Amino acid sequence: MNDKVTIRRLPSGVPGLDDLLGGGIPEFSFNLIAGTPGSGKTTLAHQMMFSLATPEASALFFTVLGEPALKMLRYQQQFRFFDMSKLDTSIRYVNLSADLLEGNLERLMTRITEEVAKHSPHYVFVDSFRSVARAARWEEQRPSELENFVQQLGMQMTSWQATTFLMGEYLQPESESAPIFTVADGILWLGQSMHRNSMVRKVQVVKMRGQAQVPGLHAFRIDQDGLRVFPRAIVEHSVDAEAAVSGRVSLGVPALDEMLGGGLPAGYSLLVVGPSGSGKTVLATEFLAEGARRGEPGVVAAFEKSPSQLLNNKLAALVESKQVGVINTRALDLTIDETLHDLISLASKMKARRVVIDSLSGFELALSPEFSEDFRGSLYRMVAELTSRGMTVLMTSELEDRYTDLRFSPEGSAFLVDAIIAQRYVEIDGQLQRALSVVKVRGSPHSKDIRLFDIGSEGLTMGAPLTEYSGILSGKPRRRDADAP
Repeated sequence: MNDKVTIRRLPSGVPGLDDLLGGGIPEFSFNLIAGTPGSGKTTLAHQMMFSLATPEASALFFTVLGEPALKMLRYQQQFRFFDMSKLDTSIRYVNLSADLLEGNLERLMTRITEEVAKHSPHYVFVDSFRSVARAARWEEQRPSELENFVQQLGMQMTSWQATTFLMGEYLQPESESAPIFTVADGILWLGQSMHRNSMVRKVQVVKMRGQAQVPGLHAFRIDQDGLRVFPRAIVEHSVDAEAAVSGRVSLGVPALDEMLGGGLPAGYSLLVVGPSGSGKTVLATEFLAEGARRGEPGVVAAFEKSPSQLLNNKLAALVESKQVGVINTRALDLTIDETLHDLISLASKMKARRVVIDSLSGFELALSPEFSEDFRGSLYRMVAELTSRGMTVLMTSELEDRYTDLRFSPEGSAFLVDAIIAQRYVEIDGQLQRALSVVKVRGSPHSKDIRLFDIGSEGLTMGAPLTEYSGILSGKPRRRDADAP
Protein backbone atom coordinates (compact mmCIF):
# COMPACT_ATOMS: atom_id res chain seq x y z
CA MET A 1 0.00 0.00 0.00
CA ASN A 2 1.80 3.11 -1.23
CA ASP A 3 -0.91 5.76 -0.89
CA LYS A 4 -0.66 7.78 2.31
CA VAL A 5 -3.76 8.94 4.16
CA THR A 6 -4.03 12.72 4.00
CA ILE A 7 -5.52 14.36 7.09
CA ARG A 8 -7.15 17.69 6.42
CA ARG A 9 -6.25 20.47 8.85
CA LEU A 10 -9.10 22.70 9.97
CA PRO A 11 -8.46 26.37 10.78
CA SER A 12 -9.22 27.04 14.44
CA GLY A 13 -10.32 30.66 13.94
CA VAL A 14 -8.05 31.71 16.82
CA PRO A 15 -5.27 34.10 15.73
CA GLY A 16 -1.87 32.52 16.33
CA LEU A 17 -3.17 29.11 17.44
CA ASP A 18 -2.81 27.34 14.10
CA ASP A 19 0.89 28.23 14.11
CA LEU A 20 1.26 26.32 17.39
CA LEU A 21 -0.78 23.35 16.20
CA GLY A 22 1.32 22.80 13.09
CA GLY A 23 -1.22 24.15 10.62
CA GLY A 24 -4.62 23.58 12.20
CA ILE A 25 -6.84 20.98 13.89
CA PRO A 26 -6.68 17.47 12.36
CA GLU A 27 -10.07 16.54 10.95
CA PHE A 28 -11.93 13.77 12.83
CA SER A 29 -9.54 14.05 15.78
CA PHE A 30 -10.50 13.85 19.46
CA ASN A 31 -9.09 16.79 21.39
CA LEU A 32 -8.91 17.66 25.05
CA ILE A 33 -8.95 21.31 26.18
CA ALA A 34 -7.71 21.19 29.76
CA GLY A 35 -6.71 23.69 32.38
CA THR A 36 -7.61 25.45 35.58
CA PRO A 37 -10.98 27.17 36.16
CA GLY A 38 -11.19 30.57 34.50
CA SER A 39 -8.31 29.94 32.10
CA GLY A 40 -10.49 30.35 28.99
CA LYS A 41 -11.46 26.79 27.99
CA THR A 42 -15.12 27.51 27.25
CA THR A 43 -14.32 30.72 25.38
CA LEU A 44 -11.73 28.93 23.27
CA ALA A 45 -14.21 26.17 22.44
CA HIS A 46 -16.89 28.67 21.41
CA GLN A 47 -14.49 30.69 19.29
CA MET A 48 -13.44 27.57 17.37
CA MET A 49 -17.03 26.36 17.05
CA PHE A 50 -18.40 29.62 15.63
CA SER A 51 -15.48 29.75 13.20
CA LEU A 52 -15.93 26.17 11.97
CA ALA A 53 -19.70 25.57 11.99
CA THR A 54 -21.80 26.06 8.85
CA PRO A 55 -25.25 24.75 7.82
CA GLU A 56 -23.47 22.03 5.82
CA ALA A 57 -21.03 21.22 8.66
CA SER A 58 -22.99 21.69 11.89
CA ALA A 59 -21.80 21.60 15.49
CA LEU A 60 -23.32 20.04 18.60
CA PHE A 61 -22.42 21.56 21.98
CA PHE A 62 -23.21 19.52 25.11
CA THR A 63 -23.35 21.53 28.33
CA VAL A 64 -22.83 19.30 31.32
CA LEU A 65 -22.84 22.23 33.71
CA GLY A 66 -24.50 23.02 36.99
CA GLU A 67 -25.84 26.24 35.46
CA PRO A 68 -28.32 26.72 32.62
CA ALA A 69 -26.92 26.88 29.10
CA LEU A 70 -28.68 30.21 28.65
CA LYS A 71 -26.49 31.72 31.37
CA MET A 72 -23.34 30.54 29.59
CA LEU A 73 -24.61 31.87 26.26
CA ARG A 74 -25.43 35.20 27.83
CA TYR A 75 -21.75 35.79 28.51
CA GLN A 76 -20.44 34.22 25.31
CA GLN A 77 -22.62 36.63 23.31
CA GLN A 78 -20.41 39.48 24.50
CA PHE A 79 -17.60 38.30 22.21
CA ARG A 80 -17.51 39.51 18.61
CA PHE A 81 -17.11 35.98 17.23
CA PHE A 82 -20.60 35.05 18.50
CA ASP A 83 -23.02 34.86 15.56
CA MET A 84 -26.66 34.67 16.63
CA SER A 85 -27.76 33.58 13.15
CA LYS A 86 -25.91 30.26 13.57
CA LEU A 87 -27.98 29.15 16.56
CA ASP A 88 -30.32 26.24 15.76
CA THR A 89 -29.09 26.21 12.15
CA SER A 90 -25.36 25.54 12.30
CA ILE A 91 -25.00 25.16 16.08
CA ARG A 92 -27.22 23.28 18.53
CA TYR A 93 -26.93 23.17 22.32
CA VAL A 94 -27.97 20.18 24.43
CA ASN A 95 -28.19 20.67 28.20
CA LEU A 96 -27.31 17.52 30.16
CA SER A 97 -27.46 19.05 33.64
CA ALA A 98 -30.49 17.01 34.66
CA ASP A 99 -28.83 13.76 33.54
CA LEU A 100 -25.74 14.75 35.47
CA LEU A 101 -27.61 15.30 38.72
CA GLU A 102 -29.26 11.87 38.43
CA GLY A 103 -25.78 10.40 38.75
CA ASN A 104 -26.41 7.67 36.16
CA LEU A 105 -23.24 7.63 34.08
CA GLU A 106 -24.53 5.00 31.69
CA ARG A 107 -27.65 7.04 30.98
CA LEU A 108 -25.52 10.13 30.41
CA MET A 109 -23.42 8.28 27.84
CA THR A 110 -26.51 6.96 26.07
CA ARG A 111 -28.02 10.44 25.84
CA ILE A 112 -24.86 11.88 24.27
CA THR A 113 -24.67 9.04 21.75
CA GLU A 114 -28.35 9.44 20.78
CA GLU A 115 -27.99 13.15 20.13
CA VAL A 116 -24.93 12.61 17.95
CA ALA A 117 -26.71 9.92 15.93
CA LYS A 118 -29.75 12.15 15.53
CA HIS A 119 -27.99 15.27 14.23
CA SER A 120 -24.83 13.81 12.59
CA PRO A 121 -22.71 16.85 13.48
CA HIS A 122 -19.29 17.55 11.98
CA TYR A 123 -18.11 19.00 15.29
CA VAL A 124 -18.92 17.88 18.84
CA PHE A 125 -18.10 19.77 22.05
CA VAL A 126 -18.63 18.51 25.61
CA ASP A 127 -18.25 21.15 28.35
CA SER A 128 -17.58 20.47 31.23
CA PHE A 129 -18.70 17.85 33.68
CA ARG A 130 -15.59 17.16 35.67
CA SER A 131 -15.62 19.93 38.26
CA VAL A 132 -19.38 19.52 38.73
CA ALA A 133 -18.99 15.79 39.18
CA ARG A 134 -16.83 16.29 42.24
CA ALA A 135 -19.67 18.17 43.97
CA ALA A 136 -22.58 16.06 42.64
CA ARG A 137 -23.82 12.65 43.72
CA TRP A 138 -20.94 11.01 41.88
CA GLU A 139 -18.58 11.83 44.70
CA GLU A 140 -20.17 8.97 46.64
CA GLN A 141 -19.18 6.53 43.89
CA ARG A 142 -15.78 5.03 43.40
CA PRO A 143 -13.33 7.47 41.74
CA SER A 144 -12.47 4.79 39.20
CA GLU A 145 -16.07 4.80 37.93
CA LEU A 146 -15.82 8.44 36.90
CA GLU A 147 -12.43 7.85 35.28
CA ASN A 148 -13.86 4.89 33.36
CA PHE A 149 -16.71 7.07 32.14
CA VAL A 150 -14.27 9.73 30.94
CA GLN A 151 -12.20 7.11 29.12
CA GLN A 152 -15.31 5.54 27.57
CA LEU A 153 -16.53 8.96 26.42
CA GLY A 154 -13.16 9.68 24.86
CA MET A 155 -13.10 6.38 22.98
CA GLN A 156 -16.69 6.91 21.83
CA MET A 157 -15.83 10.37 20.52
CA THR A 158 -12.93 8.99 18.47
CA SER A 159 -15.31 6.60 16.73
CA TRP A 160 -17.62 9.36 15.49
CA GLN A 161 -17.00 10.82 12.05
CA ALA A 162 -16.66 14.21 13.67
CA THR A 163 -13.96 16.46 15.05
CA THR A 164 -14.58 16.44 18.79
CA PHE A 165 -13.50 18.45 21.82
CA LEU A 166 -13.80 17.64 25.51
CA MET A 167 -13.27 20.44 28.05
CA GLY A 168 -12.32 19.75 31.64
CA GLU A 169 -10.59 21.13 34.72
CA TYR A 170 -7.39 19.23 35.31
CA LEU A 171 -4.42 19.98 37.52
CA GLN A 172 -1.01 19.28 36.05
CA PRO A 173 -0.17 16.16 38.15
CA GLU A 174 -3.42 14.47 37.08
CA SER A 175 -2.27 14.27 33.47
CA GLU A 176 0.30 11.66 34.44
CA SER A 177 -2.33 9.07 35.34
CA ALA A 178 -5.60 10.12 33.66
CA PRO A 179 -6.50 7.62 30.86
CA ILE A 180 -8.17 10.37 28.83
CA PHE A 181 -4.76 11.88 28.08
CA THR A 182 -3.71 8.66 26.37
CA VAL A 183 -6.85 8.40 24.26
CA ALA A 184 -6.84 12.03 23.09
CA ASP A 185 -5.30 12.87 19.71
CA GLY A 186 -4.65 16.46 20.72
CA ILE A 187 -4.25 18.17 24.08
CA LEU A 188 -4.32 21.92 24.67
CA TRP A 189 -3.38 23.12 28.14
CA LEU A 190 -4.52 26.56 29.29
CA GLY A 191 -3.30 28.23 32.43
CA GLN A 192 -3.11 31.58 34.15
CA SER A 193 -0.96 32.95 36.93
CA MET A 194 -0.54 36.19 38.85
CA HIS A 195 2.81 37.99 38.91
CA ARG A 196 2.53 40.88 41.34
CA ASN A 197 -0.43 42.79 39.89
CA SER A 198 -0.28 41.32 36.38
CA MET A 199 -2.22 38.37 35.00
CA VAL A 200 -0.27 36.20 32.55
CA ARG A 201 -2.13 33.60 30.47
CA LYS A 202 -0.28 30.73 28.77
CA VAL A 203 -1.26 27.95 26.37
CA GLN A 204 0.70 24.78 25.64
CA VAL A 205 0.16 22.19 22.92
CA VAL A 206 0.92 19.09 24.98
CA LYS A 207 0.09 16.69 22.17
CA MET A 208 -1.06 16.80 18.55
CA ARG A 209 -0.83 13.52 16.68
CA GLY A 210 0.51 13.39 13.13
CA GLN A 211 1.92 16.90 12.91
CA ALA A 212 4.78 18.92 14.34
CA GLN A 213 3.52 21.41 16.91
CA VAL A 214 5.51 24.27 18.42
CA PRO A 215 6.74 23.26 21.90
CA GLY A 216 6.73 25.34 25.06
CA LEU A 217 4.40 27.81 26.75
CA HIS A 218 2.96 30.66 24.70
CA ALA A 219 1.22 33.83 25.90
CA PHE A 220 -2.38 34.62 24.97
CA ARG A 221 -4.93 37.29 25.74
CA ILE A 222 -8.71 37.30 26.00
CA ASP A 223 -10.39 40.47 24.76
CA GLN A 224 -13.67 41.30 23.01
CA ASP A 225 -12.53 39.38 19.93
CA GLY A 226 -11.91 36.25 22.00
CA LEU A 227 -8.55 34.53 22.38
CA ARG A 228 -5.44 35.73 20.61
CA VAL A 229 -2.28 33.63 20.85
CA PHE A 230 1.24 35.05 20.59
CA PRO A 231 3.59 32.20 19.61
CA ARG A 232 6.90 32.32 21.44
CA ALA A 233 9.67 33.57 19.17
CA ILE A 234 12.03 30.81 18.06
CA VAL A 235 14.90 32.40 16.19
CA GLU A 236 15.96 30.59 13.05
CA HIS A 237 18.98 31.54 10.95
CA SER A 238 17.89 32.64 7.51
CA VAL A 239 20.47 32.58 4.74
CA ASP A 240 18.06 34.41 2.39
CA ALA A 241 17.56 37.23 4.91
CA GLU A 242 21.31 37.50 5.46
CA ALA A 243 21.94 37.80 1.72
CA ALA A 244 19.23 40.45 1.37
CA VAL A 245 20.73 42.87 3.92
CA SER A 246 24.19 43.50 2.53
CA GLY A 247 25.56 47.03 2.43
CA ARG A 248 25.25 49.97 4.80
CA VAL A 249 22.28 51.88 6.21
CA SER A 250 22.46 55.65 6.60
CA LEU A 251 21.27 57.19 9.87
CA GLY A 252 20.39 60.42 8.07
CA VAL A 253 23.33 62.37 9.58
CA PRO A 254 26.28 62.27 7.09
CA ALA A 255 28.96 63.08 9.65
CA LEU A 256 27.67 60.35 11.96
CA ASP A 257 27.58 57.85 9.08
CA GLU A 258 31.24 58.69 8.51
CA MET A 259 32.00 57.97 12.19
CA LEU A 260 30.31 54.56 11.82
CA GLY A 261 32.61 53.68 8.93
CA GLY A 262 30.20 54.54 6.13
CA GLY A 263 26.88 53.92 7.85
CA LEU A 264 25.45 51.15 9.99
CA PRO A 265 25.79 47.67 8.43
CA ALA A 266 22.34 46.56 7.22
CA GLY A 267 20.61 44.06 9.49
CA TYR A 268 22.49 45.29 12.56
CA SER A 269 21.04 46.31 15.91
CA LEU A 270 22.11 49.73 17.20
CA LEU A 271 21.74 50.92 20.79
CA VAL A 272 21.67 54.70 21.34
CA VAL A 273 22.22 55.49 25.03
CA GLY A 274 22.26 58.76 26.88
CA PRO A 275 20.66 60.87 29.62
CA SER A 276 17.24 62.48 29.39
CA GLY A 277 17.03 65.16 26.70
CA SER A 278 20.31 64.24 25.04
CA GLY A 279 18.70 63.64 21.64
CA LYS A 280 18.06 59.90 21.40
CA THR A 281 14.55 60.21 19.95
CA VAL A 282 15.72 62.92 17.54
CA LEU A 283 18.39 60.59 16.16
CA ALA A 284 15.80 57.82 15.87
CA THR A 285 13.58 60.19 13.88
CA GLU A 286 16.46 61.02 11.51
CA PHE A 287 17.01 57.28 11.05
CA LEU A 288 13.36 56.73 10.05
CA ALA A 289 13.22 59.86 7.88
CA GLU A 290 16.31 58.77 5.96
CA GLY A 291 14.71 55.38 5.40
CA ALA A 292 11.59 57.06 4.00
CA ARG A 293 13.73 59.12 1.61
CA ARG A 294 15.36 55.90 0.39
CA GLY A 295 12.07 54.01 0.00
CA GLU A 296 12.61 51.91 3.14
CA PRO A 297 9.47 52.05 5.34
CA GLY A 298 9.91 51.95 9.10
CA VAL A 299 8.10 50.97 12.30
CA VAL A 300 8.45 52.60 15.71
CA ALA A 301 7.35 51.02 19.00
CA ALA A 302 6.69 53.66 21.67
CA PHE A 303 7.16 52.18 25.13
CA GLU A 304 7.84 55.41 27.00
CA LYS A 305 5.86 58.12 25.22
CA SER A 306 2.38 58.02 23.78
CA PRO A 307 2.21 58.33 19.98
CA SER A 308 1.09 61.96 20.28
CA GLN A 309 4.10 62.76 22.48
CA LEU A 310 6.49 60.86 20.24
CA LEU A 311 5.39 62.38 16.96
CA ASN A 312 7.35 65.54 16.32
CA ASN A 313 6.56 67.41 13.10
CA LYS A 314 8.94 65.35 10.99
CA LEU A 315 7.82 61.99 12.32
CA ALA A 316 4.13 62.96 12.23
CA ALA A 317 4.46 63.71 8.52
CA LEU A 318 6.07 60.30 7.93
CA VAL A 319 3.26 58.53 9.80
CA GLU A 320 0.58 60.49 7.94
CA SER A 321 2.17 59.53 4.60
CA LYS A 322 2.20 55.87 5.76
CA GLN A 323 5.97 55.64 5.41
CA VAL A 324 6.29 54.91 9.14
CA GLY A 325 3.97 52.85 11.31
CA VAL A 326 3.55 53.42 15.06
CA ILE A 327 2.74 50.83 17.72
CA ASN A 328 1.49 52.12 21.06
CA THR A 329 2.70 49.72 23.74
CA ARG A 330 2.08 51.58 26.98
CA ALA A 331 0.20 48.74 28.76
CA LEU A 332 2.00 47.56 31.89
CA ASP A 333 1.45 43.82 31.48
CA LEU A 334 2.95 43.13 28.04
CA THR A 335 4.71 39.93 27.11
CA ILE A 336 7.71 39.78 24.81
CA ASP A 337 5.79 37.50 22.45
CA GLU A 338 2.88 39.94 22.18
CA THR A 339 5.20 42.89 21.54
CA LEU A 340 7.24 40.99 18.97
CA HIS A 341 4.09 39.72 17.25
CA ASP A 342 2.74 43.26 16.83
CA LEU A 343 6.10 44.55 15.60
CA ILE A 344 6.54 41.79 13.03
CA SER A 345 2.92 41.98 11.88
CA LEU A 346 3.10 45.73 11.21
CA ALA A 347 6.59 45.48 9.71
CA SER A 348 5.48 42.69 7.37
CA LYS A 349 2.37 44.61 6.35
CA MET A 350 4.42 47.72 5.55
CA LYS A 351 7.42 45.78 4.20
CA ALA A 352 9.49 47.77 6.69
CA ARG A 353 13.28 47.58 6.70
CA ARG A 354 13.86 49.81 9.73
CA VAL A 355 12.58 49.37 13.30
CA VAL A 356 12.88 51.82 16.20
CA ILE A 357 12.26 50.80 19.83
CA ASP A 358 11.95 53.87 22.05
CA SER A 359 12.97 53.07 24.69
CA LEU A 360 14.39 49.97 26.36
CA SER A 361 13.81 51.59 29.74
CA GLY A 362 10.10 51.87 28.95
CA PHE A 363 10.11 48.40 27.40
CA GLU A 364 11.38 46.85 30.63
CA LEU A 365 8.75 48.75 32.62
CA ALA A 366 5.96 47.66 30.25
CA LEU A 367 6.81 43.97 30.48
CA SER A 368 4.84 41.88 32.94
CA PRO A 369 6.95 41.05 36.02
CA GLU A 370 7.45 37.47 34.82
CA PHE A 371 9.26 38.74 31.72
CA SER A 372 10.98 41.79 33.24
CA GLU A 373 12.82 39.47 35.61
CA ASP A 374 14.56 38.06 32.53
CA PHE A 375 14.87 41.33 30.68
CA ARG A 376 18.11 40.49 28.92
CA GLY A 377 16.76 37.16 27.68
CA SER A 378 13.59 38.85 26.41
CA LEU A 379 15.61 41.56 24.70
CA TYR A 380 17.89 39.01 23.05
CA ARG A 381 14.98 37.10 21.58
CA MET A 382 13.33 40.23 20.23
CA VAL A 383 16.48 41.67 18.64
CA ALA A 384 17.56 38.33 17.19
CA GLU A 385 14.14 37.71 15.65
CA LEU A 386 13.91 41.15 14.06
CA THR A 387 17.45 41.17 12.65
CA SER A 388 17.09 37.59 11.40
CA ARG A 389 14.29 38.90 9.19
CA GLY A 390 16.65 41.42 7.59
CA MET A 391 15.48 44.47 9.56
CA THR A 392 17.87 47.10 10.89
CA VAL A 393 16.97 47.95 14.48
CA LEU A 394 17.67 51.16 16.41
CA MET A 395 16.93 51.10 20.14
CA THR A 396 17.20 53.91 22.64
CA SER A 397 17.92 53.62 26.35
CA GLU A 398 18.16 56.25 29.06
CA LEU A 399 21.28 56.22 31.22
CA GLU A 400 21.98 58.57 34.09
CA ASP A 401 24.85 60.91 33.19
CA ARG A 402 27.32 60.76 36.05
CA TYR A 403 29.88 62.83 34.14
CA THR A 404 32.89 61.00 35.56
CA ASP A 405 31.60 57.43 34.97
CA LEU A 406 31.25 55.87 31.53
CA ARG A 407 28.49 53.33 30.99
CA PHE A 408 27.28 52.15 27.62
CA SER A 409 24.17 50.05 28.25
CA PRO A 410 21.58 49.23 30.93
CA GLU A 411 21.83 46.00 32.91
CA GLY A 412 24.92 44.80 31.05
CA SER A 413 23.08 44.33 27.76
CA ALA A 414 25.80 45.81 25.52
CA PHE A 415 26.79 42.40 24.19
CA LEU A 416 23.28 41.88 22.78
CA VAL A 417 23.64 44.62 20.15
CA ASP A 418 25.96 45.05 17.17
CA ALA A 419 26.67 48.77 17.59
CA ILE A 420 26.47 51.42 20.31
CA ILE A 421 26.33 55.20 20.12
CA ALA A 422 26.74 56.98 23.47
CA GLN A 423 25.36 60.47 24.01
CA ARG A 424 26.28 62.58 27.03
CA TYR A 425 26.59 66.10 28.36
CA VAL A 426 29.91 67.89 28.79
CA GLU A 427 30.58 71.20 30.51
CA ILE A 428 32.43 73.68 28.29
CA ASP A 429 33.02 77.29 29.26
CA GLY A 430 30.26 77.17 31.86
CA GLN A 431 27.65 75.60 29.54
CA LEU A 432 26.29 72.09 29.09
CA GLN A 433 26.93 70.82 25.57
CA ARG A 434 25.83 67.59 23.94
CA ALA A 435 28.48 65.14 22.74
CA LEU A 436 28.45 61.65 21.27
CA SER A 437 30.84 58.86 20.40
CA VAL A 438 30.66 55.55 18.55
CA VAL A 439 31.47 52.95 21.19
CA LYS A 440 31.43 49.90 18.92
CA VAL A 441 30.45 48.62 15.50
CA ARG A 442 30.87 44.88 15.41
CA GLY A 443 33.23 43.69 12.68
CA SER A 444 33.79 47.16 11.28
CA PRO A 445 36.27 50.02 11.85
CA HIS A 446 34.79 53.22 13.28
CA SER A 447 35.82 56.64 14.57
CA LYS A 448 37.17 56.97 18.10
CA ASP A 449 36.38 60.69 18.26
CA ILE A 450 34.06 62.36 20.74
CA ARG A 451 32.15 65.03 18.84
CA LEU A 452 29.83 67.81 19.87
CA PHE A 453 26.39 67.95 18.28
CA ASP A 454 23.42 70.26 18.43
CA ILE A 455 19.68 69.88 17.96
CA GLY A 456 17.79 72.52 16.04
CA SER A 457 14.77 72.96 13.80
CA GLU A 458 16.48 70.95 11.07
CA GLY A 459 17.22 68.03 13.37
CA LEU A 460 20.60 66.82 14.59
CA THR A 461 23.75 68.63 13.43
CA MET A 462 27.23 67.30 14.13
CA GLY A 463 30.06 69.58 15.31
CA ALA A 464 33.83 69.24 15.38
CA PRO A 465 35.73 66.59 17.37
CA LEU A 466 36.71 67.55 20.90
CA THR A 467 40.42 67.40 20.17
CA GLU A 468 40.71 71.09 21.02
CA TYR A 469 39.59 70.41 24.57
CA SER A 470 41.17 68.53 27.44
CA GLY A 471 39.81 67.12 30.65
CA ILE A 472 36.48 66.06 29.18
CA LEU A 473 36.25 62.88 31.20
CA SER A 474 37.05 64.69 34.44
CA GLY A 475 33.97 66.87 34.00
CA LYS A 476 36.13 70.04 33.96
CA PRO A 477 37.15 70.50 30.30
CA ARG A 478 39.04 73.55 29.13
CA ARG A 479 40.56 74.73 25.88
CA ARG A 480 44.11 73.64 25.15
CA ASP A 481 45.11 77.11 24.05
CA ALA A 482 43.99 78.65 27.34
CA ASP A 483 46.55 79.78 29.86
CA ALA A 484 47.45 76.91 32.15
CA PRO A 485 49.20 77.13 35.49
